[in-house]
Amino acid sequence: MQEVKPGEYKLENFCMEPTSFTVKEEDARGREEFVQTKLLTRLTYGLSGMEGKVQIGDDGNVHFHEEEGMDYAATTVRLPGGEYVPFLFTIKDFDGQGTLDSFSGDFTVPSYRGSTFMDPKVRSAGVRNFAVLWMHMNARGRGGATGYDHALALPARQDDDDMQRTNNKQITPGRGSAVFSVAKADIETGEIAGVFESIQPSDTEMGAHAPKDIKVTGLTLQRLQQALDYVDYNMRYVMQHFFTFSYSQKYYSLVQLWLEMIS
Repeated sequence: MQEVKPGEYKLENFCMEPTSFTVKEEDARGREEFVQTKLLTRLTYGLSGMEGKVQIGDDGNVHFHEEEGMDYAATTVRLPGGEYVPFLFTIKDFDGQGTLDSFSGDFTVPSYRGSTFMDPKVRSAGVRNFAVLWMHMNARGRGGATGYDHALALPARQDDDDMQRTNNKQITPGRGSAVFSVAKADIETGEIAGVFESIQPSDTEMGAHAPKDIKVTGLTLQRLQQALDYVDYNMRYVMQHFFTFSYSQKYYSLVQLWLEMIS
């Protein structure tokens, strides 16, 4: 990658294919470690079609900012004990810096549920008090911006402290980090293949419980193209197709002249 000249580039057709999902758990000795999981989502957990701006400095430093594309995917894994862990696999608004061979940065993790999602159930694991458990089981019909303010069961305990996290829905985005490394590159075509490792929080059921840390590793494929060439290509494509059905020979000749000038 040292042959790439400094300047402004566009990273397009950026795809990420996860190959491993691990979740941080506490073992019997109280030590935290990432444990292997079983992927339950079928073939919709990959990210594709992402684009972003790349700035390469004279000193070889790289700055990349992800802008758009299919940059999130709802995914669910299962822990060895049987617990399901849903999360939104993403690198939305990734902003990273580094070198041509490796760069790292942070990204935004949106809420797994939207503000208008009506919670049909509430997490009740670990609740031993029957009254509180009954409130958890009947805490339905509430969202971040719609629905009831409290659970309908046991009205006298609607403002109980044990139910605050369940009643007050939160859709606050989280933060994650990722590292990308280049394994192989074709300078002529601009295609780059590599690997990545990201750590992000899991779903919290709209604030009902604390998130888990999830580590995702996998493969990446993208294409690096100079920003000016990208603009010229798109303008040439649009103008040629726009005037395909034009009956004005005068305007068509002007477009042909303009295409020859920028070629």
